[in-house]
Amino acid sequence: MLRVNNVTKKYGKFVANEDVSFEINAGEISVLLGPNGAGKSTIIKSIAGLLKFNGLITIHGNENKSMQAKRDLGYIPEMPALYDMLTVWEHMEFVARAYSLKDWKENAEELLRRFELDDKKKKLGSELSKGMQQKVSICCAMLTQPKVILFDEPMVGLDPHAIKELKALILEKKREGAAILISTHMLDSVNEFWDSTNIMMNGKIAARRTRQEIEGSGEDLEALFFHITEGEKRTTEGEV
Repeated sequence: MLRVNNVTKKYGKFVANEDVSFEINAGEISVLLGPNGAGKSTIIKSIAGLLKFNGLITIHGNENKSMQAKRDLGYIPEMPALYDMLTVWEHMEFVARAYSLKDWKENAEELLRRFELDDKKKKLGSELSKGMQQKVSICCAMLTQPKVILFDEPMVGLDPHAIKELKALILEKKREGAAILISTHMLDSVNEFWDSTNIMMNGKIAARRTRQEIEGSGEDLEALFFHITEGEKRTTEGEV
């Protein structure tokens, strides 16, 4: 389970996140929606322990910066950051050693096969395209069998086969009981499998819905998204 409680993050006087709170349960796929600049990446990085913030974030019951929380967390950033002089296979081995994984090689081989990287194992990080780097980043994060998984714009730069495999993998992890958070501004990329959604605007959670609530009320999520994001934008522009 992932819990975010009253998180505020400021850069000087600029408030990137203001009093953000939400929960994601085991076996739940939650989507963080919002336009560019809404604060999505800031809260993702805060959850991942990359930023200081005010508030509390727990991962599977442990404070997010604790060692156990880091072991339970898988994070796939928007921009993959591989080591230039490590091969694809060496990246997998590095993760396995860092997390003291046992009997990991078969799982690593299967992940690389699924994302069509099995013939790229000897390629250096610097020799890979952005799409291939993204696929390596996904494989590295999944190798640890995380209980909570963060995806920041995961579909960007992926080829159709990789998108298909990633969606299948996300559903597999849901069935295994992982709590999954996907940050995106492209609703159609996750429309078929989300369980809950938080819509962000101006650093705040502007609305939260579950799939059951949407289906039960007949509300249109896309219409709600544009009402919040474009409606507030028009209001702000009118005030200026």
